[in-house]
Amino acid sequence: MDIIEYLELSERTIALARSHPGIKNAERAIALIAETLDGNKPFLVCGNGGSASDAMHIAGELVGRFLKERRALNCICLSSNPSVLTAWSNDYSYDTVFSRQVEAYGTAGGAILGISTSGNSKNVIEAFRAARDTGMKTIGLTGEGGGKMAELCDVLIDVPSTSTPLIQQVHICLYHYICEKVEARLAA
Repeated sequence: MDIIEYLELSERTIALARSHPGIKNAERAIALIAETLDGNKPFLVCGNGGSASDAMHIAGELVGRFLKERRALNCICLSSNPSVLTAWSNDYSYDTVFSRQVEAYGTAGGAILGISTSGNSKNVIEAFRAARDTGMKTIGLTGEGGGKMAELCDVLIDVPSTSTPLIQQVHICLYHYICEKVEARLAA
């Protein structure tokens, strides 16, 4: 496959996403995130690997700014503190590294966005369980079907693909859109 074929494959994946029912849940996620942040409740974000980088990117856009000058928003990336990640994982379990942080930072009325291309990341699933126990809403950004996370999501945004790189490409489009719309609601 050359670059043109790869770009065409990416375009086809985005085209499939346009009509996929799960993508339309982005609007529900925007409303939930804006309500959470408008109430100054914590909005937590987490993921592994490339999804951890996406989680950091989202936090950067919301704490800093996306397109508009505005106040900082209460967004915490659970994937970004290497001391917490390594200490907890070494002493206890990587499966609970995010749920432990939900215990620390989560509050009733807050929300968490978990990013997992498979929807089966154990530590994201455990974070969602802890969030629900805390009274937080859960938003999943996944690949097709949502995997095991689907049953724990208040809002599921799933991309119609099983290819990790293609899912991640659509995730970038989706979370940029979400950040833009959340910011527009809160900067008005």
